[in-house]
Amino acid sequence: MKFEDLDKKLAEAKLGGGEKRIEAQHKKGKLTARERIQYLLDEGSFEEIGALVTHRSTHFGLDKQKFYGDGVVTGYGTVNGRLVYVFSQDFTVLGGSLAEAHAEKICKVMDLAMQNGAPVIGLNDSGGARIQEGVVSLGGYADIFYRNVRASGVIPQLSAIMGPCAGGAVYSPALTDFIFMVEGTSYMFVTGPNVVKTVTHEEVTSEELGGASTHSSKSGVTHFASENEVASLNKLREVLSFVPQNCEEQPPALDYTPSEETRMHLDDIVPESSNQPYDIKDVINGVLDDDTFCEVHENFAENIVVGFGRLAGKSIGIVANQPAYLAGVLDIDASNKAARFVRFCDSFNIPLLVFEDVPGFLPGTDQEWNGIISNGAKLLYAFSEATVPRITVITRKAYGGAYDVMNSKHIGADMNFAWPGSEIAVMGAKGAAEIIFRKEIAAADDPAAKLAEKEAEYAELFAHPYRAAARGYVDEVIKPHQTRQKLIRAFDMLKNKVATLPKKKHGNIPL
Repeated sequence: MKFEDLDKKLAEAKLGGGEKRIEAQHKKGKLTARERIQYLLDEGSFEEIGALVTHRSTHFGLDKQKFYGDGVVTGYGTVNGRLVYVFSQDFTVLGGSLAEAHAEKICKVMDLAMQNGAPVIGLNDSGGARIQEGVVSLGGYADIFYRNVRASGVIPQLSAIMGPCAGGAVYSPALTDFIFMVEGTSYMFVTGPNVVKTVTHEEVTSEELGGASTHSSKSGVTHFASENEVASLNKLREVLSFVPQNCEEQPPALDYTPSEETRMHLDDIVPESSNQPYDIKDVINGVLDDDTFCEVHENFAENIVVGFGRLAGKSIGIVANQPAYLAGVLDIDASNKAARFVRFCDSFNIPLLVFEDVPGFLPGTDQEWNGIISNGAKLLYAFSEATVPRITVITRKAYGGAYDVMNSKHIGADMNFAWPGSEIAVMGAKGAAEIIFRKEIAAADDPAAKLAEKEAEYAELFAHPYRAAARGYVDEVIKPHQTRQKLIRAFDMLKNKVATLPKKKHGNIPL
């Protein structure tokens, strides 16, 4: 009889809000909270915690609406054999709303994750705070936020948005390391379409206001947007494969058998003309182990490319200017995107590889008035603060302050390589000639010919990597096809790097 009673309660807990609500969830193209966990974790590895927890509120008829688990499934298991902690909100139970008992369950697994040094994964699908419980639901959110901040940089935190995530609920994912969203079925916003219409008279749908495509391309809030929940969970598993369990560990490495590391096709990627675009991803994929590049923030600030990859089986982070988009200039969004990624990699001992082809910072009133100075400084700060092995490869242009910012030797890069056609200077030869020789050009019988002459003169002096190499700002000028081999050896040489920051509570990054 005792066993039967337990089995009945556990079966009831597994049903969540009941068959009809599960069916409604499926009709929306969404998995249930438990189905998501089963797909994400290794088969048979999930151990649930708090399955029989119920809320303790009696107001507004809640005493008649008690469900085991209180709208969130929590526990631990493994992904690719490695321990993770997970919570998955159940929209079939009171709309997945968060209140006291619900929040306590999430806090418990977050505490366990911190104590045991393992990633925590949140699968969010909630209508928001349970208004029937009043301020205790708000307190529950704050308890979670506090733990998010405490865990930041200690353990990886990943958030998958699998349905609505509105109001205060958005701030926990925003405090985590990576956000995953699903096209068409998930959205995030602080205030919904109805409030927006009331206050600003704007007509906007939930999808337009805070859908996956909006946040992956316009706001940059989400790092990965997938076509369905299965694809989103697959991407989450992929990201986990590159990161360590915690800040004390090294990232996972795969077995690798050394072979011929020359990549001759790299010699033909960069065009002869310095103004002609090319796709930096061709360089990235040509250098990394085959099919290992996992791009982060693919649709946001496309003038810079960031992501994870493997080099000789080892996990690295890549930051690269993209000449195929806005000529690879640095702007506000690109600086923020790259700075956040650099800081994540440094937090979790992931070496950084930088491919540099940057003509400078994007000019204009829009950039200046919106703070390109302080935002650009974020990337400078992130690189300067990073103590992981850092290597830069200058593929073509390295102009002005952007040369400094993109992991130059002067801000602590360990090794800096340059390809033979690269140009390291304050600015391009034409612009420099126009400034330096302005009077001479204006007084010439043929100003255009004089400009061309002076442009060639400046280019001969500065539009190459050898002056920087002579100063030691570049450690070696290499042929493109040598890049992979050089990088493998350099990162191996740096694997035991020890660097410490000055004693302090924390720095004051220009936010």
